[in-house]
Amino acid sequence: MATCVLQYLFVAFLITITYSIDAASAGITRQYTFHIQLKNITRLCKTKTIVAVNGKFPGPKVTAREGDNLQIKVVNHVSNNISIHWHGIRQLRSGWADGPSYVTQCPIQTGQSYVYNFTVIGQRGTLWWHAHIQWMRATVYGPLIILPKLHQPYPFPKPYKQVPIIFGEWFNADPQAVVQQALQTGAGPNASDAHTFNGLPGPLYNCSTKDTYKLVVKPGKTYLLRLINAALDDELFFTIANHTLTVVEADASYVKPFQTNIVLLGPGQTTNVLLKTKSIHPNATFYMLARPYFTGQGTIDNTTVAGILKYHHKPTSNHFNSSKNLPVIKPSLPPINSTSYAANFTKMFRSLANTRFPANVPKTVDKKFFFTVGLGTNPCPKNQTCQGPTNTTKFAASINNVSFILPNTTSLLQSYFSGVSKKVFTTNFPSAPVFPFNYTGMPPNNTMVSRGTKLVVLKYNTTVELVLQGTSILGIEAHPIHLHGYNFYVVGQGFGNFDPTRDPKQYNLVDPVERNTINVPSGGWVAIRFLADNPGVWFMHCHIEIHLSWGLTMAWVVLDGDLPNQKLPPPPSDFPKC
Repeated sequence: MATCVLQYLFVAFLITITYSIDAASAGITRQYTFHIQLKNITRLCKTKTIVAVNGKFPGPKVTAREGDNLQIKVVNHVSNNISIHWHGIRQLRSGWADGPSYVTQCPIQTGQSYVYNFTVIGQRGTLWWHAHIQWMRATVYGPLIILPKLHQPYPFPKPYKQVPIIFGEWFNADPQAVVQQALQTGAGPNASDAHTFNGLPGPLYNCSTKDTYKLVVKPGKTYLLRLINAALDDELFFTIANHTLTVVEADASYVKPFQTNIVLLGPGQTTNVLLKTKSIHPNATFYMLARPYFTGQGTIDNTTVAGILKYHHKPTSNHFNSSKNLPVIKPSLPPINSTSYAANFTKMFRSLANTRFPANVPKTVDKKFFFTVGLGTNPCPKNQTCQGPTNTTKFAASINNVSFILPNTTSLLQSYFSGVSKKVFTTNFPSAPVFPFNYTGMPPNNTMVSRGTKLVVLKYNTTVELVLQGTSILGIEAHPIHLHGYNFYVVGQGFGNFDPTRDPKQYNLVDPVERNTINVPSGGWVAIRFLADNPGVWFMHCHIEIHLSWGLTMAWVVLDGDLPNQKLPPPPSDFPKC
């Protein structure tokens, strides 16, 4: 009898454990509400009204675990239309929740709401969310933290504490007015007035000492810093004086750990670093600095944001208020145009490529594409003097010389799903430049771009190789290219013109880094591969906001597969209308 009872209890225990593991693996539903509201805020001695979420700047942190379902209700209380993009989320079969206005949805109008409903599948790490219409993301952004499933450890030492640090740009003017003026005159946009850490510009700016981000740490601890570059137009170097950082993740994908003193993030990119603090109190405080990396010809905010790393003092009679008198150690950063540092840093990233976190890079390729990315010009309207490269031209940008035009009465995804896409877009986006030229050499005399709403159609489960080639038209500069709905593997990169015979022989197909946003090197190229296993319409664009405004973007249509779980379901009932 006793044996039977013990066997029964043991079986019940196993069932309970199995259920607990399954429940933990399946995830839970987490609900958030975002109220889009106006907020008065003072920075750099100037008070202005901004659009913010729940009265916070930056916006609220969204936290989930891998496997969780997120339901985020966005309620628009302002006169601007709004939509929110969950940057880096794969959105597997949930493209209606991706967020870019007129791509996967019409924007949420004044007084309306929409619930973004998606499940986090096979992802964990640091991502972020931001507005995806015009330049609204200047103030509408925040962190999106995906923790591992319950009881699943990190592939690096467990940190004592986790700290999100979001890099931003602050404009004294209304960012919407800045971009409208630029598009109207054809000129480059006015630069921002400051960079920020978690919304704070810091002591190197006018009357901003009180608005300084401070990170207080304890000696002998390991901190996980979740770095997010939410700046509109600037790639940023980041460093902490007298401290080494260990990079462990990029764009919510684990990487082989490597040490560095300086991190570079393009707009849209995220990087997790471990900060191991000094074993004893160093009797000093330390500047955290960020400033731009830029090789182009336009105007840029070449200022430096500073935060302070401060060691916690146990209060004693000897150390009362002593931290105020400690010296502040200031680090150095590379020159603004240090392309060599940028290239060497980028090459350090490698996937873990182990049993638990494999690198599933496509070894064979079904479709190859070659896209040029860079600037160009549009003609100045009649009876107007413009302020572009000449007084008869406006700045523009393009991929394969096609400057993208978004629809404004429907979204690309809606028109595709409803079977009326022929009225909205064509599917003849060029797979390579129509007129090849010496891409990184002497630019052609004709810099005019064509304009259109052209897409590429891919069959479900197509393996894709895409080479992104920078150009020298109107100057060479890096372009952080972001692909919605997918991660991709960065299999190769280099300077000059891509050589289709020589360069593929050097591809890394063993442990290439997996990302959602990659810098096309200044005066160079990058090769990526991905598997088209997510049906829908997916935006791909430069994450430098003015380049997006100028048309440096395109979109992919990935067709449904044959099986039910390979098809895009219909839109939800509360889907916004144009």
